[in-house]
Amino acid sequence: MIILTTTPHVEGRKITHYHGIVTGEAIMGANVFRDFFASIRDIVGGRAASYEKELSKARRIALEEMSERARELGANAVVGIDIDYETIGSQGSMLMVSVSGTAVTLQ
Repeated sequence: MIILTTTPHVEGRKITHYHGIVTGEAIMGANVFRDFFASIRDIVGGRAASYEKELSKARRIALEEMSERARELGANAVVGIDIDYETIGSQGSMLMVSVSGTAVTLQ
């Protein structure tokens, strides 16, 4: 299992090798009907659960992709992870999550 952390190190563990930067991306299409109901819910003041679910799914996919790339390099951890969220496409019709960090080997 790959250790993932936003910190530059893992407490109690020494970094013995830096493998380089690894990334992961996930782009999810936003459903038109879900968008419509989310906008109504936002007007009423509720939470947009469908968007939250899509963001969570996209984040998980991006982190898994990054972990696999680190594993392929021989790393057992990724440190300094940065997570970015964007809307792309015409009128922000797609959700993108990109993650990046440094693949390392911990002692």
